[in-house]
Amino acid sequence: MSSAWLLPEHIADVLPAQARRIEDLRRSLLDRARGYGFELVMPPLLEHLDSLLSGTGHELDLKTFKLVDQLSGRTLGLRADTTPQAARIDAHLLNRAGVTRLCYCGPVLHTRPSGAGTREPLQFGAEIFGHEGLEADLEVQDLALDALRAASVDGLVIDLADARLVRGVLAGLPIDATQLQQVVAALSNKDAAQVEALAQAFPEQTRRSLRCLLGLYGDAAVLDTARRELPQRSLIGAALDDLQWLATHLQRDHPEVRVGFDLSDMSGYAYYSGTRFAIYGTGSSEALVRGGRYDEVGAVFGRRRPAVGFSLDLKHLAEHVPLAPGASAVRAPWSEDAPLRAAVRSLRDKGETVLCVLPGHEHEVQEFDCDRELVAVGGHWVLRAL
Repeated sequence: MSSAWLLPEHIADVLPAQARRIEDLRRSLLDRARGYGFELVMPPLLEHLDSLLSGTGHELDLKTFKLVDQLSGRTLGLRADTTPQAARIDAHLLNRAGVTRLCYCGPVLHTRPSGAGTREPLQFGAEIFGHEGLEADLEVQDLALDALRAASVDGLVIDLADARLVRGVLAGLPIDATQLQQVVAALSNKDAAQVEALAQAFPEQTRRSLRCLLGLYGDAAVLDTARRELPQRSLIGAALDDLQWLATHLQRDHPEVRVGFDLSDMSGYAYYSGTRFAIYGTGSSEALVRGGRYDEVGAVFGRRRPAVGFSLDLKHLAEHVPLAPGASAVRAPWSEDAPLRAAVRSLRDKGETVLCVLPGHEHEVQEFDCDRELVAVGGHWVLRAL
């Protein structure tokens, strides 16, 4: 018989020290996004399933918890990604003609654990709707890098890719959705044997291009190799030109960040329509941030708008952020003394943390680092350093 206090697999409580770290990150990232002009939205955790999954592909469907609404009888879903909700808000609730910048931060639920091992990520994201130029792609990459830097993540590496490369390589082939999904998965996993097996019936040029994609990761020389080895098609040329433009600007504006390329990284291929990126930090084998362009995300809501953005899991990010020192606080005795209680209220009104020590608990250790205390001196309560 299971204990009542046990949680489901890959679901966990967040305890005080880690919760404080995550909350500090949340505030820092939202403030950074606001500094770029992004507006905060708070979509619901629960929506009609067809709205949540519109335009997102099969992968998100498998991640989504589903249930029946007791009021309407319709199938509902617990969101596994907030981007479709942001697209719905942009398309129907705001319905602006120009550029819209939206950000959000809230829990998402996955039927299976993500790479970081949890089924309940705390997703922060930022999206720009309404601009199809590379300026928007660069802006979300700038924001993502600035946010990680503000969180004191060092050794930042940004890998660039583009979903149009595989589309350009496979253009004109009679390939069904299942086979395409298998090829994309093999490329993302860098499984050369599986790529060869799946491509047996493809033309020689296509097989050669897929083999080439597997090795196209590294520094700027990757783009030169891609131009020589991949088919001379407009879609591929446009993708490589865009990647070069982004890399040039990133290297200029963020000289401390290493810019690389991983042209076979097709994670979320069905979702993205153009340039995409992943950001890593020191000690992170999994990407801390993933994002890119997904111009089709709003089409199912009747309004196809250019869209680009990124998201990250704050719980995962918190594991790579240095532990901050204990929060500064004031220790005060508990008493019914009116002047003492007034002094405590005054300090709290000024933004201070005041920890009143309850009777009998004077020697317990708390999360807060009490570096001052309230003491009675000459009939007045004053602060004294500890």
